[in-house]
Amino acid sequence: MIENYLNAEQPYDCAGSFKMEGLGIALFSKLEGDDPNSLIGLPLIRLISMLDQQGLRAI
Repeated sequence: MIENYLNAEQPYDCAGSFKMEGLGIALFSKLEGDDPNSLIGLPLIRLISMLDQQGLRAI
């Protein structure tokens, strides 16, 4: 199943070689977390919080 996915979508440029918006979602039974952005790489909610703690405002 993994080999078929890799051949079909070739997700090698993706975070963790996983595209949740494509066929890759079929490889998982459950996704869990506080920040959906972490699935595609950078956990933006956490980053904004860390920047805010340092006195840097994103907006």
